Amino acid sequence: MRVESAGQTHVGRRAHNEDSYCVRPDLGLFVVADGLGGQAGGEVASRCVVDAFTEFGERMKKEGEAAWPHPPKPERTREENLLLACTEQAQRELLNQRVGYLRDMGSTVVAVAVGEKGGAVAHVGDSRLYRLRGGQLEALTQDHSVTEELRAAGMSPPPRGQSAFGHIITRALGTERSEPTVNPLELRVGDVYLLCSDGLYEPLTPEQLAEAMALADLNRVCESLITGAYEAGGRDNITAVAFRVAGE
Repeated sequence: MRVESAGQTHVGRRAHNEDSYCVRPDLGLFVVADGLGGQAGGEVASRCVVDAFTEFGERMKKEGEAAWPHPPKPERTREENLLLACTEQAQRELLNQRVGYLRDMGSTVVAVAVGEKGGAVAHVGDSRLYRLRGGQLEALTQDHSVTEELRAAGMSPPPRGQSAFGHIITRALGTERSEPTVNPLELRVGDVYLLCSDGLYEPLTPEQLAEAMALADLNRVCESLITGAYEAGGRDNITAVAFRVAGE
């Protein structure tokens, strides 16, 4: 599966950037992580997650099946198993480093693995994956958050920005609740995918996301989204990774 890709991050109105990302079309791997735990902890956590994903992806490319830490689950695709292994490695790395001033650190993650016949998405926390297909925007992840748990219970919580618990997440790598949600992706030629932190999607409307994702140049997609989120008053770090399915 051939893809075109780009990625950018911006500190926003924060003093430090606790987001990290990777764009590795050579590995078929795209990741956005949003660190938690304060300045140093957040930066270390998100970088640790991205490094864990890329290191395992590189090992898989070099060693093939010998790189699996345990037998892959037969009911899962190769890409799903890859993302499960990556999140497990990231969780181990974070737990090993949670000492001293880093004891409270953690990170969200959203990641996509692209293979020859399809792909998969994994996420923990409230970083998201969107898809633009045929002009229609769709969110392909559901936040692990108090807001979504209330919604699942049949309640109608206020929008994130208008709620005292709108930013409280219920899962994060580095914590006791770190289980990823992993799903297969059906990739079609022409699809545009956006991986992003909450600092990007929260200030923007779905219409603004779709308009930017429809741009031909993926670097311009990222620039437009980040600029739009900043100008809309976003105060958090802002990160966008975009890729387009260009062909088989």
